[in-house]
Amino acid sequence: MTIRISRQHWQALLGELDDARQSRHLLTYRALIERLQLPPPAMQTLAAALEHLAALDARAERPLRSSLVISQGASRLPRPGFFDCVARLGRFSGAPDGVAAASWHAAEVVRVFEFSYEEQ
Repeated sequence: MTIRISRQHWQALLGELDDARQSRHLLTYRALIERLQLPPPAMQTLAAALEHLAALDARAERPLRSSLVISQGASRLPRPGFFDCVARLGRFSGAPDGVAAASWHAAEVVRVFEFSYEEQ
């Protein structure tokens, strides 16, 4: 199944991530889905869009803005699929949970907060 996001939702996603970066805070998947008012299958659409954005950022050698989106659970980390994606992109290797993932994620978030992204 191919998952697509509308241009309007894509621009809104980039805007939400930029706002989060500038205010130096993280967003949960649920909050982002609600803010963007994504239609079903919302989580799959958001995950596909975040993976696409990660690939664009990796190709441009930028910090991964998709790292600003986390689960609302106790781990406060992105979902395991995020770590699978960044592993495919050559940015991370290891288990999607635990100390290595948390350490890598924390460092990537700092890099995103400190990076200046051009307008998309």
